[in-house]
Amino acid sequence: MSGRKETVLDLAKFIDKGVQVKLTGGRQVMGTLKGYDQLLNLVLDEAIEFLRDPDDPLKTTDQTRRLGLIICRGTAVMLVSPTDGTEEIQNPFIQPDGA
Repeated sequence: MSGRKETVLDLAKFIDKGVQVKLTGGRQVMGTLKGYDQLLNLVLDEAIEFLRDPDDPLKTTDQTRRLGLIICRGTAVMLVSPTDGTEEIQNPFIQPDGA
């Protein structure tokens, strides 16, 4: 065994590709991953934040704001997912009206 620790998350394959990042506190950003470190600090370029619904802070709206080049602190990162190859689907658990 080597003294070097392996990271569970290999972000090297996402460099210069689009990623979506969910942060603690409910914030959600999307941008191009430009760099990262072992503490999961992320550098995103052309970042866009998805704004939350003022009535329900757990829901995001279609409104966005452009942030540009940002750094996401690793302690706040909860989820990193690629934007390529993913698509939004309808929630299968929502009951139709009248059911």
